[in-house]
Amino acid sequence: MNRRKVAVVAFATAVIASVPAVAAETVVEMTNRLNYMPETVTISAGDTVRWDNTSDLVHTVTADPAKASDRAHVRLPDGAEPFDSGSIQARGSYSHTFTVPGEYTYFCIPHEAAGMIGNIVVE
Repeated sequence: MNRRKVAVVAFATAVIASVPAVAAETVVEMTNRLNYMPETVTISAGDTVRWDNTSDLVHTVTADPAKASDRAHVRLPDGAEPFDSGSIQARGSYSHTFTVPGEYTYFCIPHEAAGMIGNIVVE
């Protein structure tokens, strides 16, 4: 390889390496069937999950054992803080950025008894 090609490759590599990584956003839908779609998502630490309420019903995204009728419906990794979206009206959305790796289990307050439970795996 000649010196010019080496210089161009080195420059391109340096430019690409200097571009900050962009955190991803994953979308989960809350449906009229009282479920989260998909039920489980796997993301990287620093990524954001956006829940879109595509149903005609009010839903929540709640990972707070104090608000669960069954504490088994909530799982938070050590160091993660509980979160709760509050009521998400039809066609509304809620976003949460996950910075602590581990497994999260969350639920919908009005539909917890119907089994509206979701999971996030943060790598």
